[in-house]
Amino acid sequence: MTAYKSTPLFGGALVCDIPEKFADVSTLRQVPDNQEVYIDKDGFTSIIFDITERVGPAGGGLEEDGRAMTTHLEELVGDDVNTVKVWNTVETQFSKLDEDIPAYTLIATQTPQVDSSRERTSAPDFTALILTLVRLEKESTDILITINVPHIKGEYDEDEIDLELGKQGALIGDAVEYAAKIWSTFDIKDWGLFKQI
Repeated sequence: MTAYKSTPLFGGALVCDIPEKFADVSTLRQVPDNQEVYIDKDGFTSIIFDITERVGPAGGGLEEDGRAMTTHLEELVGDDVNTVKVWNTVETQFSKLDEDIPAYTLIATQTPQVDSSRERTSAPDFTALILTLVRLEKESTDILITINVPHIKGEYDEDEIDLELGKQGALIGDAVEYAAKIWSTFDIKDWGLFKQI
């Protein structure tokens, strides 16, 4: 069973539970002011909280929010968008946020292109992404919560994973558990944060 700790984000303006075994990357290197980054001390998984300007026009709805999710995903993976496969997208409810606040989560994989000049063992076989988008229209803000799960040869059981058949494997299963814990504990303590970033 994973042990969690209540973690203040952005100076305590946001709070949620993340696994105890995750370390704050800002103690190791500089992190942009609009991000909080945590990495698994025992593995390769990372959790990134990113506050961005809201994408798209005022208003919303599923179609507009879907376009925003696509835009954020494309910005996240950059020129490698053709190496990404989205497996699932669902509406997401955060337990401590108003149920009128739209949120969505997608699960995707990114498989790096390998060229002959790059050593294959230096790159993961693929990286699973669990990307949650929270749309704060009044604050003109989107919050992105990204769990990156690199799958490096020898660090996972290849026979456990077949996303087409719904077999996620242990690493993705753990990440889904982390995401669910975040959805149930994430809270906004200081709405003034969104005026500062």
